[in-house]
Amino acid sequence: MHKLILLLISLFIFGIGQAQQPASDSKQINIVYGGTFTKNEDVYPGAAIFSKDEQQVQFEHEGADLWCDVAIYYRKENRLKAVGNIRLQQGDSVQLTSGRIDYNGNTNLAKAWENVILQHTGMTLTTDTLRFDRENQEAFYQDYGTVVDSSNTLTSKIGRYFTQLKKSQFLDSVKLNNPQFQLVSKQLDYYTESKNAYLYGPSTITGEGYKIYVERGFYDTNVESGYGIKNTRIDYNNRIIYGDSVFFDKKTEFASATNNIIIKDTINNGLIRAHYAEVFKAKDSVFATKRAVSINLVEQDSLYMHGDTLMLTGKPEERVLRAFRNAKFYKTDLSGKCDSIHFDQKTGVTQLIKRPIIWNGENQMTGDSIHLLSNLETEKLDSLKVINNAFIIALDTIGKVGYNQAKGKDLFGLFEDNELRTIDLVKNTEVIYYMYNDKQELIGIDKTICSAIRMTMAENEIEDITFITDPDGDIFPEKDLPDNSRKLNGFIWRGDERILSKEDIFDEDDNNIILPIIQGVNNPIDTDIEASEAIEEERKRDSINTPRSLAPPPSQTPKRKPKQLQSIKKDASAN
Repeated sequence: MHKLILLLISLFIFGIGQAQQPASDSKQINIVYGGTFTKNEDVYPGAAIFSKDEQQVQFEHEGADLWCDVAIYYRKENRLKAVGNIRLQQGDSVQLTSGRIDYNGNTNLAKAWENVILQHTGMTLTTDTLRFDRENQEAFYQDYGTVVDSSNTLTSKIGRYFTQLKKSQFLDSVKLNNPQFQLVSKQLDYYTESKNAYLYGPSTITGEGYKIYVERGFYDTNVESGYGIKNTRIDYNNRIIYGDSVFFDKKTEFASATNNIIIKDTINNGLIRAHYAEVFKAKDSVFATKRAVSINLVEQDSLYMHGDTLMLTGKPEERVLRAFRNAKFYKTDLSGKCDSIHFDQKTGVTQLIKRPIIWNGENQMTGDSIHLLSNLETEKLDSLKVINNAFIIALDTIGKVGYNQAKGKDLFGLFEDNELRTIDLVKNTEVIYYMYNDKQELIGIDKTICSAIRMTMAENEIEDITFITDPDGDIFPEKDLPDNSRKLNGFIWRGDERILSKEDIFDEDDNNIILPIIQGVNNPIDTDIEASEAIEEERKRDSINTPRSLAPPPSQTPKRKPKQLQSIKKDASAN
């Protein structure tokens, strides 16, 4: 009876005080169950202190209920301090538990600390200190927190949770642990329902058989699929993929990249550059186009191979590289072009298919089909084959008035230290050759036919010619050999097509290619919400380090002392 009288008197006093106060836009915090009532004006001036008896103290405010062991209630200021076994319940979906809470009814702001747990529709957030803005339905922490749902566990130093969007924003030291992979990031947005993660800073995802680095991107944690749109790298099946925009899907074992792509082969030390590429892990293959070029090291010299489309297939040590349509290649002393190129690493054979032509120094060689063979042990160029209609032409470098020429059915060349040293022409061979003395004076023009010819080379120039088996010909003075007799049948000089540098493997269309703009690098990429909301969320993300103040002015906030709670409990038990 004594407790009931005190409670009725206190409520009557509060009612008179409230009637004397001017009307406020904020709704007053209501006492649902007060338990035991006391006051301690020395420690908590102007506050009513409620302590649990058989049941906890309960308050209600704008659709939320709060239970605690002890409540220090400032009715005039419409705020309270709750202590011990706190539970804040908002509807059926939001529940917050902690050891202490400061709650301001005018601003709908709560500060909870001591073993804080926030639960919302399958999501559990734990931290030491949490600020909860009920007006905007946002919770914020800055002293490390953990979010757990049915699939993932996320930790970070700073974080914000939005109950309406079921979304978390994490900043600083972010880690996402999943049974299948781990994600580390500087800044990450995560949706509890979709399990989608949006990455806004340096981030690394490590899963079985792959590792992804990205500075802006998206990842579906349900299926291990996503993309990066800023400084993206994927380490994938002995290959490293770089690109402005890179897509990855674990289930289909597929990755693709767009704009400024580099694909490195970590086993064979080769790479492909392009502006669009696809990588198929199960087939161990790469498809590349848009200014695509393959670069491989051949005896300390880079070999560049280009085509409108490049395809690389096969297991390590058994790679097959194909360049389709407008294929070209270049290395320091050897270059060529044709319709398509086929290179088989297992056999060491490079085939130039359909109207092939190669240049070795000043020497132009053509035929129906050209094969370059490499030594499988040393990986150096070993030999050369020109099959059917073999023709070799070189400008007379001394007089520069004609062309040295040789033709036959087939041509076979041998390389030493990657330099062409010997050329054999066989079957129905013919030669036109400008001959000079030691003073480099023209002696005459040799025009001969025979069964076979051998030419020895030095520094990519013809040094000597040997006619084999029944040569028939003569050396003609220049004046005695008319111009129309100085070219063999089938002569076509293609010097203006010669590839003199690695840039020459690209034509005008390749050099004028217009790259698509990768969306999202400078704009929000969040697709779980509307674009207008994404812009607003980006603003909030940028200001995540500046949460609203939750504490009352310093003059109204007495310093907490361990003895104060003991005094409250003592006073409560005395009544």
